[in-house]
Amino acid sequence: MPSFRSEKAQAEHAISQKLALGKGRHDHRNDGRIHSVGTARGYGNSLKMVAGYMREHRLGDLRNLTENIAQKYLAERAATVSQKTLDLDRQAIQMHLGLRLEVVRSERETHLSTRSYTSAQIDRISWAQSERNALATKIAHYGGLRAHELLTIRPAGERQASSHREWSTERFTGREGKRYTVEGKGGLIREVMLSRELAAQLEATRLAEPRQVVDREVRYIQHYDIGGGRAWSQSFSAASQRELGFSNGAHGLRHSYAQERMEELQQRGMSHDDAKATVAQEVGHFDKETTEAYLR
Repeated sequence: MPSFRSEKAQAEHAISQKLALGKGRHDHRNDGRIHSVGTARGYGNSLKMVAGYMREHRLGDLRNLTENIAQKYLAERAATVSQKTLDLDRQAIQMHLGLRLEVVRSERETHLSTRSYTSAQIDRISWAQSERNALATKIAHYGGLRAHELLTIRPAGERQASSHREWSTERFTGREGKRYTVEGKGGLIREVMLSRELAAQLEATRLAEPRQVVDREVRYIQHYDIGGGRAWSQSFSAASQRELGFSNGAHGLRHSYAQERMEELQQRGMSHDDAKATVAQEVGHFDKETTEAYLR
C-alpha cells in the first residue's frame, strides 16, 4: 500500500484484506472479518476519514496507524460527530488494527425527538407519491420494514425465517393478515405481517420473473414491482417535505410501527417489558434497548 495512494484507495485496500463475504455472520461473529457488503461500505468510509486525518497531521498512511493515534483521533471526532458515527469509526479501526479500543463518548449534544408519523400524515405522504412508491410506503408502515427490506419481500411459504433465532409466538398478536418474509441486517430473515388488503395489492404487482436490482452497491432479487431502497426513501422524504413541510425520513415509519404496536399489545393486557420484547422481534432487533429508541 504505497503512501501516495489516495485516502479512498487506502481504505479500499484495508477493507479488501478483511473481506469474507459469503460466510454467515452469525457463524463467524468473532473472527475479525467483514461478512456484509453494508459493513464493508461503512467501515470503508470511516477508514477513508482516518487516512485523511493521518495525511493532514503528516503521520503517514493507514499502515502507520497505532492505538495511540487511533484514540487521539476518536477523542477529536467526539466533539463533532454523533455516538453512532463514533462507534462505527471505532469498530472500523479495531478491525483494521486487530485490537480493542477504549469506547469514546460523543461530546455533541444529541437532541432526541420523535421521528414517528401519524397515520394521517402517512396517508398524505403516500397520496403524493407514485403508485408503486405509495404502496411501498403503506407496506413499510404496516409491516415495520426498512427501505432495503422492501426489495426482498416474499411470501412466508416461499422462504423460512432464520433458524438460528428463537421466534416468539406472541409476534403479531392482535393482527390478522398474510405473513411474508424479508431479509434484514446481517442477512437475518424474519416474518412480517401485512393486512389482507395490502397483501392483495402487493400480489397484484408480482413479477412474472424475479429481477436483480442494485441498491447502495448491494444486489437484491426482487419479486414484486414496488418501490424500495434509496429511490423509495428519497421519494418518501420529498413527498413528506411537499405535503407536511418537514421530513423525518422513511425510517420514521419504523418508529410509527413500533409505537403503534406497543399500544396495541399493551391494550391487550401485555406488560410494557413483554410488549417491547415482542416489538423488538417484529422489527428485527432482538434487543429491547435498541427498540427503546423507536418509542420516543
